[in-house]
Amino acid sequence: MAARWAQATCPAPARASFTHTYAALVFCTGGRSRVEQDGEWEVRAGDVFLAPAGAPHRTLERVRPECWTLAFSPPALLARGESSLLEPFERVRDGAAAVVQVPAARHAYLEGLLGELEAVGREPPGARRGVDAVQRSLLTLVLAEVDRAASPGRARAAAGGVVGDALRFIERHCLGRLTLEEVAAAVGRSPAYVTAALTKATGRSAGKWIVSGRMAEARRLLLHSDARVDRVAERVGYADATHFIRMFRREHGATPAAWRAARARAWAREGARQDGETRGPPRAGSGRPDPG
Repeated sequence: MAARWAQATCPAPARASFTHTYAALVFCTGGRSRVEQDGEWEVRAGDVFLAPAGAPHRTLERVRPECWTLAFSPPALLARGESSLLEPFERVRDGAAAVVQVPAARHAYLEGLLGELEAVGREPPGARRGVDAVQRSLLTLVLAEVDRAASPGRARAAAGGVVGDALRFIERHCLGRLTLEEVAAAVGRSPAYVTAALTKATGRSAGKWIVSGRMAEARRLLLHSDARVDRVAERVGYADATHFIRMFRREHGATPAAWRAARARAWAREGARQDGETRGPPRAGSGRPDPG
C-alpha cells in the first residue's frame, strides 16, 4: 500500500498517459517532478500529488525525486462510510489543483505515518487481522492530514462531467448489485454513451470499473479475514459464488481459495527468510544455528 521510492537517474518522459483503478498519492520529500494531469503540475519537496482512480496522467520530467507513494481502493473506504476522507481526490476530479502543499511543520508527521504503513504491510501472516485494522487507521490519518492541508473549506470547482460522475457512482455502489443501466441512469445518459465515454477517457468500460472495484475488495477480504469464499462473493456484490469464482479466476489466474493459499505460502516463506536473517550464521563449533 505504501512504499518509499527514489530515483537517481532521470528517464525520458512517458510517451502516453495512463490510468489506474486505485486512488494514489505521492508525497515528495526531495528533488522535483513535473506531471501532466488535466494540466501540468510541478511537484517539489513537501508537496502531495493526488491521482484519483481513472485520472489520465503521465510524468513529463523527474529531477532526482524522492517520495513516498500510497495506493488504496476507494470502494473499501466508501463501504465503511468514510467518504469524507476522499474529499481531496473528489476536488481534483472536479477540477481543483492536483498538488497539495503540506506545511513544513507537518512533513515529519506525514512521513512517519507512511513509514508505519510500509512497515505494517510487511507483518507476518499470523497478524493479518491486526494488520488490516492498523492499516485502516494509518490510512485514515494520512488522508485526514492531506485533506487538512488541502483547505477543505474551499468551494468545490465545477462538476467533473459524465466520466467523473460515473466513476464516483461506481465507487460508491460497485460492492452491491450494480448494473450498467443504473450507472447510466445516475448520470443521465444512455448505457452506450457512458461506456464509450469511460473507455475513451480511462481505457476501461463501466463494466470493467465495476469488476475492478469488486476484485480489490475481494483481495482485501481474502488476505485479511478467514471468511468463506461464498461470503466474500456476497460482500462484493455477487449473489452467485460460482460466478464470483469464475470472474476472480479470469482476473487473477487462480480461484479465490487458491489465490489466498498462495499468498499465505508466500508470507510464510518471507517470514522464514526474515527469521533466518535475524538468527544469523551458526556459531563456530556449535553445529547449529545461533538462537539469537
